[in-house]
Amino acid sequence: MSASVELNVYQALKSAGVDDERATAAAESITKAIDERYALHAEQLFTKRDGAELKADLMKAITEMQRWTMGAIFAGMAAVAAIIKLV
Repeated sequence: MSASVELNVYQALKSAGVDDERATAAAESITKAIDERYALHAEQLFTKRDGAELKADLMKAITEMQRWTMGAIFAGMAAVAAIIKLV
């Protein structure tokens, strides 16, 4: 949480008549709670790095499928050529 938000919470509590110690503690606890929640959600969020890793994995899988497909095509053509040659 940004320091300015924490300061705003502190100032709002002070203007409501809360003493210095309690206002500071409350603003810090709010900041801590927000940071903890963000940490929990950050593990579940899809980040740019996650996207880059997914893209790399997909490209690797596509390349591997193309390699197997081309191999199967050439094997099929070789089998047809062998059959034609025998006939």
